[in-house]
Amino acid sequence: MRAEATLRPYRKDHDHSYTIGVFPTLELLAHRPERVTRVLVSSRGEANEGVAKICTLCAERGIPVVVADRQVARLAGNEKSYVVAAFAKYEAPLDAAANHVLLVNPSDAGNLGTIIRTMLGFDLTNLAIVTPAVDLFAPRTLRAAMGAAFQLAFEHFDAIDAYRARFQRHLYPLMTDGEVDLSEAGFRSPYTLIFGPEGAGLGPEYHALGTSVRIPQSGRIDSLNLAVSVGIALYAATHQEEQDAAGAGG
Repeated sequence: MRAEATLRPYRKDHDHSYTIGVFPTLELLAHRPERVTRVLVSSRGEANEGVAKICTLCAERGIPVVVADRQVARLAGNEKSYVVAAFAKYEAPLDAAANHVLLVNPSDAGNLGTIIRTMLGFDLTNLAIVTPAVDLFAPRTLRAAMGAAFQLAFEHFDAIDAYRARFQRHLYPLMTDGEVDLSEAGFRSPYTLIFGPEGAGLGPEYHALGTSVRIPQSGRIDSLNLAVSVGIALYAATHQEEQDAAGAGG
């Protein structure tokens, strides 16, 4: 391991970011090792099994490992994290043939990270984001996603029309006043599930973009949490696909 070196706290305009913690760092090394520039470890974690695995992977890939107690604590924002990995940001173009999730102006890092992890749980790996939006590469987002972001294809768009100009497909905006119930949506691939920002949701103009869909809920709340809504919609859409495939095969 090398002597301590200095890394700056993360900012959105930097060309690099960090993973904080053992599991997100292992995911980074598993799926984007070519982007990793160095790994910082705390001496408190040298006996940790995950840290040992990280050090072994770094040695195999020629990635510098630095013992840097103060930097790990400063970049992680706490004394409990054992590892911080620095990596160069990158582009990951969307697959035009795949199904997509599209988020319009998401603003919460925790929600975005949870959505990314949920997408992988349903084997959907293409994410479009309409800006302005919370930073996908922010360490807080990556930690909430538990490293799942490194398996995604993702792109940012200035407006929904920029996305539509590139991808011709079935659009399903999720709205509290959607025209069809989620159970009756009849998702047709390739499709895009569209979700609005926390709080405001999608504007009424989204009804005209495709088949607007509502998730049934009680009148005791105004709307579901964004990440919860994405999870429910993904379950319904992927479950329907499985049933359609089983029906076609039978």
